[in-house]
Amino acid sequence: MKKSYTQQKLALQGGHQAVGSIGGRGKPKIGVEEFMAVAERFGFSKSALKGIRDAIKSEDLGRGAFLANYYSGLKESKVQAFERVAREIFGSKYAIGLSSGTGALHSAFAAAGVGPGTEVICPAIGFFATASAVVMAGGVPVFCDVDESLSMDPKDIERHITPRTVALAPTCVMGSVPDMPAIMKIARKHKLKVVEDCAQSCGAKVKNKFVGTYGDFGCFSISAYKIVGGGEGGLLLTKTKREWERANCMSEGGGLWRPVRFARPRYDGELFCGTNYRMSELEAAIDEVQLKKMLAVVKRFNTVKQRIISKLQTFREIRPQTLNDTKGEVGYTLRFFPETIELGRRINDALRAEGIGCGMRGLDAPPDWHIYHDMFPLTEVNGPVPENCALHCPTYLKKGGKAVYQRGDCPVADDLHARGISISLNQWYTATDCRNIAAGINKVLSAYCTTDANAKPWF
Repeated sequence: MKKSYTQQKLALQGGHQAVGSIGGRGKPKIGVEEFMAVAERFGFSKSALKGIRDAIKSEDLGRGAFLANYYSGLKESKVQAFERVAREIFGSKYAIGLSSGTGALHSAFAAAGVGPGTEVICPAIGFFATASAVVMAGGVPVFCDVDESLSMDPKDIERHITPRTVALAPTCVMGSVPDMPAIMKIARKHKLKVVEDCAQSCGAKVKNKFVGTYGDFGCFSISAYKIVGGGEGGLLLTKTKREWERANCMSEGGGLWRPVRFARPRYDGELFCGTNYRMSELEAAIDEVQLKKMLAVVKRFNTVKQRIISKLQTFREIRPQTLNDTKGEVGYTLRFFPETIELGRRINDALRAEGIGCGMRGLDAPPDWHIYHDMFPLTEVNGPVPENCALHCPTYLKKGGKAVYQRGDCPVADDLHARGISISLNQWYTATDCRNIAAGINKVLSAYCTTDANAKPWF
């Protein structure tokens, strides 16, 4: 007769285990089909894909891959490897792999103390994500004008500084670099934080120092749309552990990164409500490899641009873009400003006819979220709810703030953005390609402009 449960010895007391083994065995959660879905994105032929599938099916995948940063079972997760490579390359003490460049900006602004009643000075040209992240952190963007580098004009910054200003957000534009030494001098004079948006110039330098390592925070978009990255990813660099912890608090759900993740605060202000910008293992696996290629990619782009501009003549009616560091910028765009819109149109059409890919916006172009007056989610001064913090935040209004944005606020940006001609460059151009492109540019500009040895140089 079988003993009742109350008569049986517990395993702790020397009795038999109730569950000695598990017979049920299923397939891996993340297994062959998921691997094949990734392989398909590489463009393999059908026969190659069949070979890959056959090879994988013969393997014992166990429980399958785990594609999140934590609990991966690896000595060093792919996210941790990505962060390590970033620290090694940039010489930064702290790095955080994130899901996007926008997530990096939001985390940085929050860590920098941006919140209700505060302002951040942003350049009038640069993608909308910078200004948007300021608003998401609870602050208000204030736009300063640019100079002929298309970056934040150091001479226009100080007139925008108020008691509400807590940070500057210099932005790299399409491979170029801001005048970071001058910007940092102003920031330190006024005790302002600096959040660098380096999304469009990852790997560029100013005076032999990487952009992203000048300021308190360096933010990068590591994505398929940039020169480094394969999907959607981001990177944040910080100088101090406390800044790293605050940025992690915003990006890691309020403190999940800590040694004892659910513990009470270890110091005042350590914990606050955050969101989730974690980078996945799948993204990190690609981006770790991509980041290791960065220096070579930057060198190739820069070499191509220098080869071309070294052969260009100077013209009275043409002002080349100011290069704050010719050898340090990435240089995947060659840009110049014809004297008038009409002249620019003629040059643009002629360059295209010569086989040189280029573009010019002019005055009748559609809206572009790379210039302040077209950033409609911001300039309409609306929010997801009628109360509309931060732009209509009572704290901000009480401090004398007023968020108003309109075309004409930054006249240099308005002019240069419309008048500039941009020629996209390819890192794989040969020396012959560069000579031909330079000859084509000289040919067109000579037809419409006046050669002048005293005109603004390309370097």
